[in-house]
This record gives sequence, structure tokens and C-alpha cells, in this order.
Amino acid sequence: MRVINFNAGPAGLPLPALERARDEFIEFGSTGMSIMEHSHRGKDYDAVHNEAISLLRELLSVPETHEVVFMQGGAHLQFCLLPMNFAHAGKNPDYLITGHWAKVALGEAKALSTPRVAVTTEHEERFTRIPKQDEIKVDPQAAYAHYTSNNTIFGTQWHYTPEVGNVPLVADMSSDFLWKKFDVSKHALTYAGAQKNIGPSGVVVVLVNKEFVEKNERKDLPKTLKYSTYIKANSLFNTPPTFAIYMVRNVLAWMKSIGGLDQVAKNNEEKGALLYGALEKMSDFYRSPVEKDSRSYMNVVFRLPSGELEEKFISEAKKNGMVGLKGHRSVGGIRASTYNAVSVENVKTLVSFMESFAKANG
Repeated sequence: MRVINFNAGPAGLPLPALERARDEFIEFGSTGMSIMEHSHRGKDYDAVHNEAISLLRELLSVPETHEVVFMQGGAHLQFCLLPMNFAHAGKNPDYLITGHWAKVALGEAKALSTPRVAVTTEHEERFTRIPKQDEIKVDPQAAYAHYTSNNTIFGTQWHYTPEVGNVPLVADMSSDFLWKKFDVSKHALTYAGAQKNIGPSGVVVVLVNKEFVEKNERKDLPKTLKYSTYIKANSLFNTPPTFAIYMVRNVLAWMKSIGGLDQVAKNNEEKGALLYGALEKMSDFYRSPVEKDSRSYMNVVFRLPSGELEEKFISEAKKNGMVGLKGHRSVGGIRASTYNAVSVENVKTLVSFMESFAKANG
């Protein structure tokens, strides 16, 4: 029996996407072999690859100004590639710091440039909110301004797109990409590790403005480290993670089949209302440390009256078929990651368990 998977990542995948992979695993179509065995230069894989790109364009209304690129190396490699490619000729990047991964991105940029912090909401090693627009002070000469749209550890999420003037805006959307529609055109570059919302680990989706690359990319880097290389080769410069991209295709097709991102967003908003509503209703037992207007729809974090009760909560939830509820090791507590593959019914099950647990232990 499948459990309800609240893991923060790699996260659960939609059952229809997994079932499609199961049915095609040994033989893809009538080709006599698995998609994993196909050449990335062959027409059978090529059709899957281009379908994934086409579905992303359709679901997000990606403008022609932007290219859809598949890369490897996770968000960590993007932390390095961004300053490597674009912080040169006397220009340095700005970073908007709202959590752990934003700080890691900043740290990597320091090895390759002299980045500047345009805003931070860190307080006593904790992040409990997203900054207001008037707090953000971006250098108008910055190479780019980088923000992390959702903070998995601290449970905060940007609910507006930061305005940074004429500075190119870059977003790490690894943990909330495709939770709903967003305006791709406002971003010079968006990247997202697939393993939260859109597929298995091993592939990163990059949406990049081609003009931004043409005008600003450093020219003296090895081909493997340049965005233009992947743009020109349709992400087939070298062997891509073909099975991971195949699974992304399956997940995107599932999203389209249920009504696209409008329905995905509706589901996510309903899940958030259920879970945060429960936390408010039982605030004498459960406590959310995040300011209300900054709360994440993807990673809901909360505390119980004691560490012992939190351990008991995690243990009993597992016995009831719910896994992945332990908070990040750096902050503790409880974290329910309610990514797209987590259903409204799954969250209702969690809320029912929370109610019974509070009644028995309050």
C-alpha cells in the first residue's frame, strides 16, 4: 500500500505519471526497449524531449523571448554558473536573502564575484517572513538580482514578484515551480530542480531570456559551462538525463490532463487553507512560526508544545500511513511538504490526524 508522502524532496510523484512509467518501462511504444535504453539522438527519445519542452511552454505560456533548457548538476550548479557567466566586466550580483538556500547561493557567488545583499529577513538565525517591496534596495548597476521563491526549511514563500528596476531578475524556484502560473517574462532566468514538483532528481529546468544570455554571457568559458551551449543544442549538447526528462514529460502531461496550472493552483490553495486553518483552529496546541502573509503553500512548518510530542507525532503519523513529516534537522519541528502530487484528500487525512492527536495529547 502506498503511503502519503510529505517528504520535502525528492518528493512524491503523481500516481498517473508513475503508472505510465510502469506500463512503458520495459518497452516504450513498440520499440522493443525501455526509454532509458534509447539514444538521446534517436527520434523516439527526441519526441519525448520535445513534448516535455512543448508542455512547459503551454502550461506556463512561456514567451518566445525565452528558451526552455534542461540541465544537470542541481540548483547547486546554477548557484555557480550564474555568477560565472554573468558577473564580469566590473558587474556584481545582488541577492535577496530569505532562507538557507538563498544564503548558500550567495556563498557560492562569493567564490566568483563580489555579491551584495539587497535585503535579508534573517533574525537570530531564523527566517519568519518575506520582505516588503520597500525594503529591497537593489544596486541599479547589478549584474542580476537573485531571489529564492520558496524556502523549504523555514516555510516562507514569495507571494509577489520583487521589482528590481532594470536589473535582470533571476529566481531559484526549485521548491515551488509550477505550483501555479507566474509571469516568466519578468525574469531573465528561472531555474528549478525537478525533484519537488515536476519529476525525479537528476534534471534542472531553466527558463532563460535569450537576449539576456547573448548580451551578458561571458565568452571565455568552456562550452559545458555556458547557457548558450544548451540553448543552441536544444539541451542535447551532451547526453541529458533522459529518464528524468521522460518522467518530467509524464508529470507535465498529468498536469495538463487535470486542467492545467489553474486547477493545480486551486488544489494547492485549498490544501493551504485546510492546513493553515487547522493550525489557527488548534493554536493552543500547534504553533506556526511564520508570519501569515509569508506562509508557504508548499512547505507548512509548525511546532508542538515539546520536542517529545513532536517525535510522538511523527511516529504515530507514520503508523497511520503518513511519512516525511519531520522538520529539517537545522530547525526541528514538523514540516508537511504539500507539493502538487499531494492531493486535497491527503491533506484532509493529515488534518484529521492532527485533530485526534491534539485531543489525545493536549
